Amino acid sequence: MNVNDYAKQANEIFVLSDSFVRIKELIDDESSTIDDIADVILLDPALAGTILKLANSSFFNYPGKIDTVSKAVLVLGITEVYNLVIAFFTSKAFNKLTAEQDYLDDFWCKSVDCALIIKFIGVKLGIPNAERLFILGLLYNLGELVVQQISSDKVIAASLLEKDELPWHKQSSVLGFTFGECSAELLKNWQLPFTIIEPIRNQDSDDFQYSSDESKLLYLAKRIMLCNTNNKAYPTELLLTEDALKQLPIDQNMLTEVSNFCDLERLGILSILNPSAAMIY
Repeated sequence: MNVNDYAKQANEIFVLSDSFVRIKELIDDESSTIDDIADVILLDPALAGTILKLANSSFFNYPGKIDTVSKAVLVLGITEVYNLVIAFFTSKAFNKLTAEQDYLDDFWCKSVDCALIIKFIGVKLGIPNAERLFILGLLYNLGELVVQQISSDKVIAASLLEKDELPWHKQSSVLGFTFGECSAELLKNWQLPFTIIEPIRNQDSDDFQYSSDESKLLYLAKRIMLCNTNNKAYPTELLLTEDALKQLPIDQNMLTEVSNFCDLERLGILSILNPSAAMIY
């Protein structure tokens, strides 16, 4: 099976709801109003509640109270609310995955950390609307869950690393593609925006000359996450090479700050998006 085969099967197993499809249609329709979008969101109380919880969380740090979905769309913007919708329905779609709970909890913890890291770095570097980067980190490794569902033995094989072997290199040798590339194919089948798909597809590319800023950010965010959460399984200098760190002005102080930021925000985000994973904290 190639990456397209896996993504095609996953698209049949992990189906986004009709509500997501309708919201996407409204967002793509320039004649739609904020109230039109809010009305569809309100049809799903769990979705509406999740958006309001996230909108009022310290993640956005909005000074006032956001007490309606219409206000959330108005204050945060259509793109950001759409990203929250994607986060909610993605988490919901993968609830049916057949895997050990400890494995899933660890997966979502790492995904949330990657999301927090890329958002934090984006804010620090002054990237406009840096909150939008969160969705890249959250979805960066969905391909692993796809392979886990279809060929769990391949995930095990890909986890058996030689000394100083990086995970994505092992994934390529076992599968012929990386989990990131599989993530991108699934998101393409879901018809998500190119601005989300492209950085996720290129997250492991060392060819920085042609990488977008978002791809560079995700490249570094994932590696910082692994440095922080993988019990030092990989030497920092192997993950964060001097050449990679030159791509963006990131120093040791920022690496310390981002680690502290994850420790502060992780539980709050997990408790909203994936409560079972939050229990381990």
